[in-house]
Parts: sequence; structure tokens; C-alpha cells
Amino acid sequence: MRIAPSAPAINPADPAQAAAWKSAQDFEAMAIGQLLAPMFNTVDTSKGLFGGGQGEETWKPMLTEALAKDVEKSGGLGLAAPIYHQILLLQQGHSPAKPETSP
Repeated sequence: MRIAPSAPAINPADPAQAAAWKSAQDFEAMAIGQLLAPMFNTVDTSKGLFGGGQGEETWKPMLTEALAKDVEKSGGLGLAAPIYHQILLLQQGHSPAKPETSP
């Protein structure tokens, strides 16, 4: 069973909300890509039959980006919804939410 965070209610008549949601999803995919990149950089594929070389180095970032986008579309890490809400608050002129500190 997969538990994926649901997308927030977006008014389709408001292009700003749709753009904010797309930006939040893109940001989450970028963050996931940054987490995946070191994993691919530590694998030595030069000894394999089809591994290594300039071609692999050229295509590896694109593979990482595509995997990150797929992970995000499958539910991701749950970052897109809170980021979306912060984007909307900033667009409305509110200051970003500050974390609470305990005394």
C-alpha cells in the first residue's frame, strides 16, 4: 500500500495557483534529484560491458532528473504541498512562517 500526499485544492480558474503548484512540484523534484545524484556518482560502471565513458557522464544527470520527477509524481517526499502553501502566502504579501522555538 502506498500513501502519497494529496495535491491541495487548486482553483483551475486561477492561473497563479496552478503555476504555484507546478513550481512547488518542480522544486520537490529538484530536491529529490539532489538527494539521488550522490548515489549515482558512487557507482563504478566503468568495468561493465556498457558502462563508463563520456556518453554515460553526459546522460547521467538527465537520468537522475527523470528519476527524480518520477519519484515526485509518485508522491515524493511530501515537500510540494507545504512549499505550495508558502508560495501562496508570499504572493499574498504575508511573511514566511517562522519555526517555533522553545525556551
